[in-house]
Amino acid sequence: MVVQPVNEINLLISTIEHLNYFFVFMYLAVSKLQLNHNFFAMKVLQIVKNMWTKIRPAYFCFVKILGTITLIGVILSFTDIPYNIYYWLGTYNVDLTKRPDYIILLGGVGMPSPEDLMRTYFAAGAAKEEPQTKIIIAFPPDTANFGGSPEILMARELAMRGIDSNRISFERKGYSTYSQALEIKKCFTPEEADSIGIRIITSPEHMYRAVKTFRKAGFTFVGGCPAFENAIQEKKLFKNKNNKNEKYGLGFRYNMWSYLKYEITVLREFCAIGYYKLRGWI
Repeated sequence: MVVQPVNEINLLISTIEHLNYFFVFMYLAVSKLQLNHNFFAMKVLQIVKNMWTKIRPAYFCFVKILGTITLIGVILSFTDIPYNIYYWLGTYNVDLTKRPDYIILLGGVGMPSPEDLMRTYFAAGAAKEEPQTKIIIAFPPDTANFGGSPEILMARELAMRGIDSNRISFERKGYSTYSQALEIKKCFTPEEADSIGIRIITSPEHMYRAVKTFRKAGFTFVGGCPAFENAIQEKKLFKNKNNKNEKYGLGFRYNMWSYLKYEITVLREFCAIGYYKLRGWI
């Protein structure tokens, strides 16, 4: 039988004792960390609860207001009120009392886009009705793609519709309706601004603000041609004219959602009108 030396046995015992101390230390450290973590979590939870107690009334008030607005919007979408307001914005006080000398084509979101294609279509029609007019396209350029810049594409679209390119000029410095009106005003003397007739081509919801802005800029004779879309008649979509269920279903599937879009468009435009009014631009 082999007998281990005494010093080696003592060393082994000492090592085991140190390992025990180490594990005990780690256990205490982890326990302390867990205790601190739980204490921190409880403090955070208490802070959140206190904050929620303070903001809870305001939160539920906000939810009620938002719910009420949403409910009113849904109810109005089953009526003609949203479209009537939209139509009013496009037709109020836009009659021109003299023949136009200039057609101002205001750019929108970019080319090609449904909005600007509609504006260009109506501008071409107005230019054919008044062949003596000149056309000013107001749109900031795309400096990274000049050949495909929106105002260039709009001019090409007018040319495709039979409008002589010599009648077309550009206003590229304006970045808003107000700044575009001021930049165009710089092209004329005060006497010319008081005498020339201007017809603005833009989207229906934008027409009210555009006409007011150009008149505020110093033009006396300002009118407009709103680019209303020409929707298909509802009765043409019926397979059976006597089918009332089909009629009501069509109104829910299409009219309701279209009128909700009109509500958003009108609300956004009234916010813009309010901003222009506060700035003194209209």
